[in-house]
Amino acid sequence: MTGYERMMTALSRREPDMVPVWELIINRPVIEALFGDISYFDFVERMDLDGVTVFEDNLVVKWFDSQTYQDEWGIVWRIEPETGIPYRIDGPIKSEKDLDNYTPPDPDADHRLKTLEEAVRRFKGEKAIVFLGHDAFEFSHYLYGMENLLVAYITNPEFVHRLARVVIDYKKRVMERAIEMGADIVMTGDDYADRRGPIMSPDHFREFVLPYLKEMVDLAKSKGVPFIKHTDGNIWPIIDMIVDTGIDGLDPLEPIAGMDIGRVKELYGDRIAVVGNVDCGELLSRGTVEEVVEAVKETIAKASPGGGHILASSNSIHPAVKPENYKAMVEAAREFGRYPIDPKLIEEYKGRNYIAKYL
Repeated sequence: MTGYERMMTALSRREPDMVPVWELIINRPVIEALFGDISYFDFVERMDLDGVTVFEDNLVVKWFDSQTYQDEWGIVWRIEPETGIPYRIDGPIKSEKDLDNYTPPDPDADHRLKTLEEAVRRFKGEKAIVFLGHDAFEFSHYLYGMENLLVAYITNPEFVHRLARVVIDYKKRVMERAIEMGADIVMTGDDYADRRGPIMSPDHFREFVLPYLKEMVDLAKSKGVPFIKHTDGNIWPIIDMIVDTGIDGLDPLEPIAGMDIGRVKELYGDRIAVVGNVDCGELLSRGTVEEVVEAVKETIAKASPGGGHILASSNSIHPAVKPENYKAMVEAAREFGRYPIDPKLIEEYKGRNYIAKYL
């Protein structure tokens, strides 16, 4: 099978020839440590991953200094020098008047999908092209600030919905264009939770977040493209609502946040594929190669039997991940993830809990 065929088979909750391996984000320090100064696309080929992730292209409008810039949304970001990862530090909307006068970027801009266009030329039919977009939550708090947004859930719900509509109309159009250009799978990357639980109450999630996630899922369904939802953290209080939107896959099911992938598959495996969930916060960053291999065996034993599993980390391959551990993760997935999964491996590892030592 090609990587494309493996990913699509897994998302249809069937068994491919082997468990597909994919990753949401792989940061440059790990790429460079393993193969030097090569592109992300080259890295995907070198590692023989089954899918490639593509983001929309946004322009830098203004540099304030060598580490701080403003993007097309008017959001100000600062780049962490050691990792190269940008973090939001300010947004353009401070009041209702700012929202009245705000115009989002052009979703139809010529530059918006240049990276996707390159991915389609290079990988179409061979590797699954996964387009990462957003629903309304993440860019709402980028624009307005997280604390401000959560307070407005109580004090000004109409404003929250107006802000969400600005975001979602843009994001839907970009995703629609991505599907038309050749994206095989679409997803939204808004994080709703941390290790303790959702950032907002289940009631607020139902009112202010869920309808816009449902719009994105419905768009993908109308185009015949599978949809993966990514969110970090402990999502047990809201997982029923997320699954009920009609998603095809759920990523990354953080084990350190209590999201046991075997339990999720037991409860929802007849409706969704599970994506994940080798711990990247502790295990891949501080563990040994041998520990990583054992964790991969456990993850496969819990999640892979019967199909419907894509193996990935519990979030991303961030700069703190040991390159040798990521390489070991992929190699172990290839060695032990061939179908049919070895019954002895399942019996030996399905009851284990490698994450317990890090709790």
